[in-house]
Amino acid sequence: MTEPMTEPMTEPVLVTMGEGGVAEVTLNRPEKKNAWTMEVFDALAAAARGLKGRAGLRAVILSGAGGCFSAGLDLSVMQGFAADLSAVKAQMAEADATGANRFQAPVTGWAALPVPVIAAIEGVAFGAGMQLALGADFRIATPGARFSVMEAKWGLIPDMGITQSLPKLMRADLAKELMMSGRVLDAEEAQSLGLLTRIAADPLAAARTMAADLAARSPEALAGSKALVDETWTMPPGAGLRREAELQAGIIGGPNQIEMVMANMQERAPNFR
Repeated sequence: MTEPMTEPMTEPVLVTMGEGGVAEVTLNRPEKKNAWTMEVFDALAAAARGLKGRAGLRAVILSGAGGCFSAGLDLSVMQGFAADLSAVKAQMAEADATGANRFQAPVTGWAALPVPVIAAIEGVAFGAGMQLALGADFRIATPGARFSVMEAKWGLIPDMGITQSLPKLMRADLAKELMMSGRVLDAEEAQSLGLLTRIAADPLAAARTMAADLAARSPEALAGSKALVDETWTMPPGAGLRREAELQAGIIGGPNQIEMVMANMQERAPNFR
C-alpha cells in the first residue's frame, strides 16, 4: 500500500510514500509526455525540499507517468520566456541557500537528500528530463529508452545543474559533444558513456527492488557514501582525503554502524534507529 502525501491526482508531480521509507516522485503530465511547465519546475523543487526533512525516508524513485520519463520543456514555457526575457534572466540570477536558481533547484534538490535517488526511465529523457535523470544517484532505463541533452536544438546550453552531475559521469570531450550536438542516444550507447547505471525491461520494478535493498542498509553509511562521491569526486587529492576521513569518523562506532555489524554476525535483518 502507498500513502499519498498531499497531492491530488491532478497535480503535475505526485509524491507517495511506500513501505520501508521509499518515496516515489512521479511526473504526472502523461498526455504531454511529462513535458515541464513552470508548475512542474516548482512542484519538483518543492517535492525535494519536503522529502529532505521527512523522518524515516530511506530512498526516492523518480519516474514519469504513462510510459515516458520526460520529453523536456513544454513549448509554452519557451514561449513564456520569449515574452519576458528580462524576468527570466532575473530569475536565473536569484539563487537559494544552496546556490541553485528556480530552474536548477528541481534537479539539484535530489543531490541534497541524504538518501539514494533512483531514476526509472521509460520512453524518452530529453532536455530537462535528461538533466533530472542526471540529478539522480542512479539511472535505470528500458532497452528502448532514448536520451538527449537537447538544449542545443534551441540554441541554448544545459543549465539545470548539469555542472554538478556530468563531470562525475563522463569525459569532458564526450560531454561537450553531447551538449553541442544535442543528438539522441539509445540506451546501449548511454550506458556505454556512463550515463546509465543499468538497463532493465521494467525499470520501475528494478528501481523498487534496488530501493528496498538499499533501504535495508545503514542510513548513515548510505548518506556518507553519497556525500563521499558528491563532495569529493572533483576535489584536489588532499581535500578529498580529508573529507573522506571526516565522513568515516562520523559514522564509525555509531549505533547504526554497530547494529549493522551485529546483524551480520547474528545473521538477521538490522534494526536501525
